[in-house]
Amino acid sequence: MIVRLKLGKGRPVRQAQGKNRHLALACAALLVPAALMAYVMGVWRLASDLGVTGEFAVGGLLSHWQIWIAAGAGLHLAASLLNRYGRGGEFHWPSALSFRVSKPDHADPRSGEPGPPGSLPSGPGPTDSAAKSAQAS
Repeated sequence: MIVRLKLGKGRPVRQAQGKNRHLALACAALLVPAALMAYVMGVWRLASDLGVTGEFAVGGLLSHWQIWIAAGAGLHLAASLLNRYGRGGEFHWPSALSFRVSKPDHADPRSGEPGPPGSLPSGPGPTDSAAKSAQAS
């Protein structure tokens, strides 16, 4: 027996940029309360250390206020990035979190490589005149 299923055509797959913006906004909306909760846990632990509140309920690695504050800051950063992307902006990491591995903007005049745009070419240095006189003779 052969069973054939005829399925209708669904929506075509979009190849456009930003097709998941609604998902980014939904995730950002869920991350904001999670970040607030992490901040509250960090402040609670810090207040517990100072003797202002009662004993902190969590033990182990999560009993340090620094962990909770760092988690809150990370969640807050992720929520703001997703919000920016979801509202039509581009998805860019902050420059402080990105590592750049590129050539410097200035070039060494002895290497023969051009400098930055708009810079004046350097005149012949002592090594250039010595090399030209050696080639001439």
